[in-house]
Amino acid sequence: MFDLLLAALAGAGLAIVAAAVLHARTTAGRDARAAAMESVARRYGLGDLSRPAPDYGDDELGRVARAMDAAVHELGRRVNDLARDRARMEAILGSMVEGVLVVDGQGRLQLVNEAARRLLKLDREATGRPYLEALRHPAISEQIGRTLRGDASETLELNLTLDRSRTLVARVAPVVAEGRGAVLVLHDITDLKAADQIRRDFVANVSHELRTPLTAIKGYAEALIDDPDDDAAREKFLDIIHRHATRMERLVKDLLRLARLDAGQETVEYAPCDLQAIAAGVSADFEPLVRDKRQFVSLTVAPEARLLESDPTKLHDVLRNLIENAVNYTPEDGLIELNARVVGDQVEITVSDTGPGVPEQDLTRVFERFYRVDKSRARPGGTGLGLAIVKHLVQVMGGQVTAANGPQGGAVFTVRLPVRK
Repeated sequence: MFDLLLAALAGAGLAIVAAAVLHARTTAGRDARAAAMESVARRYGLGDLSRPAPDYGDDELGRVARAMDAAVHELGRRVNDLARDRARMEAILGSMVEGVLVVDGQGRLQLVNEAARRLLKLDREATGRPYLEALRHPAISEQIGRTLRGDASETLELNLTLDRSRTLVARVAPVVAEGRGAVLVLHDITDLKAADQIRRDFVANVSHELRTPLTAIKGYAEALIDDPDDDAAREKFLDIIHRHATRMERLVKDLLRLARLDAGQETVEYAPCDLQAIAAGVSADFEPLVRDKRQFVSLTVAPEARLLESDPTKLHDVLRNLIENAVNYTPEDGLIELNARVVGDQVEITVSDTGPGVPEQDLTRVFERFYRVDKSRARPGGTGLGLAIVKHLVQVMGGQVTAANGPQGGAVFTVRLPVRK
């Protein structure tokens, strides 16, 4: 009996020892896995989502650890997608010429692209500030306020407070997401307004330039009809009619040529050119008019600039229009000079005169079609399209033309063309 009891106690002791050993092993395994889980969690917290391959085990703790690990990586994937979407959106907004400004429901600026910063003169710290503090244009602030209140907004056409020369169109749209917000889009239409004004002026000028000779032609034709027997008057009237018809013909030709140049229909046909001969030929064309006005034309072409490869027809037309402009605006006993030389990789041709010159504020506009420096003075000659044709022809040949005033007065037009060998 005692032996049986001793054996039972020995067995119980062994079971307790075995249980203690098993518990120690299980506890040690759980602690090791918990430490591994803590290490991975710290790494995830620092942004390192590279996936390890630890053995979380098959018990409840392992299943929970694997579920949490999968959730973290899914959240990481979504965060990366959001970051890519935000970077793409910022790149699109940054490349837009339109200004974009986003205001949240509390009236604070959430997003301002570079175009909006430039147009509204906003600093980099504007984001996060109330729009009433950041924006300096009351009309825009009023439209944003109406949109935030849920009222309908209007499309505005306005001028900037700090730069009255710029014209903008502002549109405000509501944003309903976690509270009401607003998006402001600004379109700079200054160039469109200027182009529209140029178009209006062009139509008005063409109408005026055509109406003047047509009125003269009609009037003298009616005089011939009324008195066909006066030979002296008939010859005089026919001469006037012919002169005005020639003027209209030249105007129409110039308009058609500008249309071809605008459409890119004139190509450059390069050939060897003698600049001295071309300039002398153009000067000879105006010799009768120059002689009547007692003007003097000087041609100076440097030896290295005399022979070049260019489009002789277009070069002739450029020089003809520039010299004609100088002859028209130079008073009697005046001097017109043409100089040509090679500067670097360009041929530089200048045509200067001793006329009244060009006011500084008009220097950038003299190449506009029909543009007149003195609005109250009738054009001395030509169609008013010569300088516009010069600009287009020079650009077609890959060069540039500028206008300036000489140190002693008078206008100076400079043409620079690339040297071709």
